[in-house]
Amino acid sequence: MNLTVNGNNTSFQDIKTVTDLLIFLKLEPETVVVELNTLIIQPESYAVTTLHDGDQVEIIRFVGGG
Repeated sequence: MNLTVNGNNTSFQDIKTVTDLLIFLKLEPETVVVELNTLIIQPESYAVTTLHDGDQVEIIRFVGGG
């Protein structure tokens, strides 16, 4: 499956859901906001939100600091 993730076209194998993608990218679901085709996905929906060839995904990570 080909996805555009943060502006980069990438081919993925065995990625079916947003959760699968986050695990593959080694990102903690609690620390990101995911936008799929311009819609923000709620964290509780990551596991049931399926990805399709050609989808555009933006992942924004929270960064702590002070």
